[in-house]
Amino acid sequence: MTPFIAEILGTAILILLGGGVVANVNLNKTIGQGSDWIVITTGWALAVFAGVVVAGPYSGAHLNPAVTIGLAVGGIFPWADVPTYLAGEFIGAMLGSSLVYLMYKNHFDVTEDGATKRAVFCTAPAIPDTFRNLISEILGTFVLVICVFYFAEASFEIEAGTTTKVGLGAIGAIPVAFIVWAIGLSLGGTTGYAINPARDLGPRIVHALLPIKGKTDSGWGYAWIPVVGPLIGGLVAAVLFLILGK
Repeated sequence: MTPFIAEILGTAILILLGGGVVANVNLNKTIGQGSDWIVITTGWALAVFAGVVVAGPYSGAHLNPAVTIGLAVGGIFPWADVPTYLAGEFIGAMLGSSLVYLMYKNHFDVTEDGATKRAVFCTAPAIPDTFRNLISEILGTFVLVICVFYFAEASFEIEAGTTTKVGLGAIGAIPVAFIVWAIGLSLGGTTGYAINPARDLGPRIVHALLPIKGKTDSGWGYAWIPVVGPLIGGLVAAVLFLILGK
């Protein structure tokens, strides 16, 4: 398992489970149809947990370009590895969303509303407002990335004079999942909290390419916000981390 493959696999699992819970709640004639926002936010949190557990031991489980670039700016991830991680994250996101469509194909076919189908793949604002939608994505991602910085750098003493980092392995996956859950519950109601450029843009491209019956447009006029907003949020978190110190 290389870091590149780990990022593909981890991100694919993240999107399979995250997109899957949206499909289960929103598409017609699923057993979970009509479940509530708490189901979606919990599903996404557990999706993050699953993805991080799988990829963590091999790549650190970034699964998110905002995390990768933020950690590089913060000086705890090498810039030389950034392109490989970004490629893995986008490939994984596209693979995961394709698997969601494959699994829920019958339910896509019996769902009439094109916006509901698109929501399985990517986000959209509850109230379109460019400035506030951008701020929403910046703030949500800032919370995620600043917490990841301190999770990644956290350590504990195992004996006098000897410490070990907690990191983002199986144990580190638990607090990250809780942070994503908190972001969804508290900040996700405005834009659907993409907080991850790969999570939104990769599946949006897949939505545009797939022959989905009765689909609407892929929302390209909005698509830049869940890419630019998370990147800005990650950068702000990195700068604050550098100012405050470890």
